[in-house]
Amino acid sequence: MDPITDIFRTMHVTAFGQHRLEATAPWGLMQEKQSEEKVTPSGKKIPPTDLAHFAMLARGNCWLSVEGIPEPIPLTGGDCFLLARGTSIVLRDSPRTRPRSTFREIAAKANSNVAHYGGGGAPTTIVCGSLSFDRASLKPITQLLPSFILIKADQARTLALHNTMQALASEMAEQAPGSEVVASRLAEVLFIQVLRAHIASRPERNKGWLRAIFDPQMGTALSAIHDSVNTPWTVESLAGAAGMSRSAFAARFKELLGQTPLEYVTEWRMQKAMQLLEERDKKLMDVARSVGYESDAAFSKAFKRVVGASPGAYLKRGFGDQGHAGMAESF
Repeated sequence: MDPITDIFRTMHVTAFGQHRLEATAPWGLMQEKQSEEKVTPSGKKIPPTDLAHFAMLARGNCWLSVEGIPEPIPLTGGDCFLLARGTSIVLRDSPRTRPRSTFREIAAKANSNVAHYGGGGAPTTIVCGSLSFDRASLKPITQLLPSFILIKADQARTLALHNTMQALASEMAEQAPGSEVVASRLAEVLFIQVLRAHIASRPERNKGWLRAIFDPQMGTALSAIHDSVNTPWTVESLAGAAGMSRSAFAARFKELLGQTPLEYVTEWRMQKAMQLLEERDKKLMDVARSVGYESDAAFSKAFKRVVGASPGAYLKRGFGDQGHAGMAESF
C-alpha cells in the first residue's frame, strides 16, 4: 500500500464549512492565524483537526498575499490554491486595497453558504472551504506538507481538479439530500488531485514528506512501513529495504521528515491503533498485534507514551469525536 493511500484510508479527510464568496471591487479580506489547540468547556485541550483551506477562483481576478512570500500573487479564473492550517493570507481586488474584514466575519453574516462583500464594482467569485480529519491526529499531515500550494489553471493535471471543484461547488449551492456526504467525498478527491498536480508541476521542489515519498530510496522505506505496519521494523531493516547503509538512511530520513525512522513507525502505529480502537469491535490484544505488539501491556505502554492516555482513557474521553467547525470557521 502506498503511503498516501494508507494515510487517507486511516485519517478520513472530509470537507466542512464550504461556501462561495461573491466579492465586488473594491474588496479586501484577511485570514488570521488560528490557535494550535482548542479548549473544551471542561478545560481539556485537544489538537486541531482542520487540515487545510482550499479555494478556486471561479470568476474574475484578484491578488493573493501569503505569509512568507514577499510579492502578491495574481490569480485568474480557474486558479486553485491550498493553504496549510495556520497560514495567514490576504485576498483583494488590487494590491493597493486595504483589507478591512476577515473571512470569519463575513462568513458569520452570510445567508446560507453564499457570502457577499465589497463596493459594488467588478465581480469576483471564489469557492472556498476547509478540509479536516474526522478524528484526532498525532502528527497531522499538514505538518508534513508545504504551507502553500498554488495550481494555475494552465498547469498539467488541472482538468480533473477543476471538474471536482465545480462538482463540489454545485453540491454546496444546491444542498440537495445527501449533499454533505457527497461534498466530503469530493473534498478527499480534491485534496489528492491537488497533491498530484503539485507533484507533477514541480517535482524538484517537493519538500519533507512529499519529497520523501517520491525519493526512490526513502519512498521504498515509507511504502514498506505503510504496507506492513506490524512488521518488527528496525533502522537496519528499513535501511536494507531502502538499499542504504544504516547511518546514511537514518540521517537522510531525519533530514526529510524531521524525526527518526522508529519515531515515524511508532507514531503511525498509534495512528492506526486509534482507528482500530474507534471501531470498538476489536479486543485490545487484537489491536496490539495489528500494529506490531506481542502483548497488550507493551502496546498500552507505547500508546500512553505517544498519545498521552491509555487506550481505555482515549475512548472514554472522546478524543476521536471532536466534531467540525461551522461555516464561520471555514476560511
